[in-house]
This record gives sequence, C-alpha cells and structure tokens, in this order.
Amino acid sequence: MNRAQKNMILAKLEELYPEARAELVFSNPYEMLVATILSAQCTDKQVNKVTPAVFARYPDASAMAAAEEEDLHPMVRSCGFRAKAGNIIAACRMIRDCHGGEVPHTMEELTKLPGVGRKTANVVLFNAFGIPAFAVDTHVFRVSNRLGLCKAETVEETEKQMTRLIPKEKWGQAHHWLIWHGRRVCKAQRPQCETCGLRELCAYANRKPASK
Repeated sequence: MNRAQKNMILAKLEELYPEARAELVFSNPYEMLVATILSAQCTDKQVNKVTPAVFARYPDASAMAAAEEEDLHPMVRSCGFRAKAGNIIAACRMIRDCHGGEVPHTMEELTKLPGVGRKTANVVLFNAFGIPAFAVDTHVFRVSNRLGLCKAETVEETEKQMTRLIPKEKWGQAHHWLIWHGRRVCKAQRPQCETCGLRELCAYANRKPASK
C-alpha cells in the first residue's frame, strides 16, 4: 500500500468520525490522568461510572496524595487490578512533592509517575494539554495494522510508523478516529467488514499485505 492510499484512508476516517474525541469524562489534567490509569484493560464506560465518586472525594492531586489504598481500592475495584489504586496515589504524591500539585506536561515527566507508561502519557498530553501526541492502545494497534496504515508487531513500532505518516497537528485526532472505528466497526473478534466505509481501501478486508 502506497502513501497516497494511506492518505485516502486517513481522509476517510476523518470524514467518518468528525466528532471523535476522548470518551473518558474529565474536567482537568488530574482527572484525565486518573481516568486514563483506570482505563487500562477496562472500558471507558466503566471508568466513567466510578470516577464521579472518586473525584468528589479526592478533587485534586493533593487530596488524592493523602488517600490510603484501602480506601481508594473499593471505589475503583470494578476497573480491575488492585495496583491501579496504589499507582494513582503514588503518582499523586509525586505530583504533590515534585510538581507543586500540578500534573506535568512532558513525556519525560509523565512517564516517571507510577502507573504511567507511554500510552497513558500520550493520552494525557493531547486530551488534557492539547499537545500533539499519538497514543497506541489495543484499538489503535489493531486498526492501524488491519487497515494497512502500518505494518508493525509492537505498539512502539506502530507509534513510530504512524507518526511518520500522519501530520503532527493531526496525531491526537487520528488516535480518536482509529479508536472510534475499532469500537464501532473494526472489532477485535468480529470486524464488520461488510458494512465498513473503508472496505474498498482496507488491506485486511482485501487480504492484501500492507507495506511500511
């Protein structure tokens, strides 16, 4: 698949999902960070069910830094992994102690926080701060490779190939286009190729190998 074809796919994604945005509910960088940590291997819908009570009790990083894991964990248990509660508290303690209570806005600083990897950091950078970033979650990894936009075996390589392909000013939005397409059409187990608006362009639907 050549670059012109890939650009056609990106243009079609933008046409199909003009309203694509983060589906986690948040109102500031702290809430975005907590919600994104909770969303690992959990649906945004489930995260949105638990965060209102969490943010009411712990309205900012300083308040969360004073929390105890035994109090927070029952509130977020439905989002999986007990470690999430501990990581959120530890991250907020670092934010309080090292960043004056404000969530940092660089990749280097964010990924030093407990529970924050590159994907989470990219989500926070774009959605909370408007900084160009391209996060690769399971949907983005799957859809990017199925469509033929990239050919990568890891999320790291997917990010590298996709950020070379997509104009920097569209990184964040492209991330959302791919997530929305993955959740609504290009599902992991049963992709809806028959009704997909990208079928004629898609490497997976046409079983044509994608090139880098």
